[in-house]
Amino acid sequence: MRPDRNLALELVRVTEAAALGAARWIGRGEKESADQAAVDAMRLMLDTVSMDGVVVIGEGEKDEAPMLFNGEEIGSGDGPQVDVAVDPLEGTRLTALGQPNAIAVIAVAERGTMFFPGAAVYMDKIACGSEAVDAIDINATPTENVQAVAESKGVEPTDVSVVVLERDRHEQLIGELREAGAKVNLIRDGDVAPAIAAARGGTGVDLLMGVGGTPEGVISAAAIKCLGGALQGRLWPRDEGERKQLVEAGFDVEKVLTTDDLVAGEDVFVAATGVTSGALLRGVQYTSDGAVTDSIVMRSRSGTVRRIEAQHMFAKLEKLVGSSLR
Repeated sequence: MRPDRNLALELVRVTEAAALGAARWIGRGEKESADQAAVDAMRLMLDTVSMDGVVVIGEGEKDEAPMLFNGEEIGSGDGPQVDVAVDPLEGTRLTALGQPNAIAVIAVAERGTMFFPGAAVYMDKIACGSEAVDAIDINATPTENVQAVAESKGVEPTDVSVVVLERDRHEQLIGELREAGAKVNLIRDGDVAPAIAAARGGTGVDLLMGVGGTPEGVISAAAIKCLGGALQGRLWPRDEGERKQLVEAGFDVEKVLTTDDLVAGEDVFVAATGVTSGALLRGVQYTSDGAVTDSIVMRSRSGTVRRIEAQHMFAKLEKLVGSSLR
């Protein structure tokens, strides 16, 4: 059974619940509490979604994570058999510190079509929108990529904005991007929202570059597949021991992974809801009697992208996230 076109609209209820659960912890310095609240709310709503889902990208193995774990069966058990990638709170530290770009996100594709990262924790990535699909090349230098993207967009390299995680490992990358004239936007955590922003026009983000999480790369690829952009990645072992482990597990650490390698399905659905405001989405906003959420919902087969603003009443929310919302 193919996933139904209405599945995406069911999934947005899941990310809305997770975002609302996490939002009460914004700026409170307790990232574990924020993450747990998002997971609890997401799991509650997932049980109502008409699908037979298995988590491919989750919080780890069952014995090590009391959250949404790899291999967990989710959904109502009826409907299409699907792979599910979840991040109930992408940006736990961002939420705890009250910083931008924290989101709740879920991606769904036909069973067996999502890349399972296994022990591959990190991936070198480059992501862009539809205008630059043929311009980017992860094997090229940062300078060459900036120049190629600028040319494809008909702008100067100084107009190209690149998002990079602020990490010591990116010191050389950041220096070369600036030398090439690009505007470098450093982020503390959470590269899924910026990757989606790079693929979606009008966000002020042209490229995402650098090494981030492999699971986040799969989720980003699902969204980018819906948006018509491109993501290229290569597994990034942290040391020789990890490289050997990956090779023994059957991974080709030299292979350039494309969007289709990471998510091979043709029926891909992605929903994301803002927790804190950023380039992609507005964060949860509270009103006198409830809250307002901002979400994006995408489907690959039709290319439909919906922006959904929803109003939620406190009386209903407290069943999900507790009385402390008042």
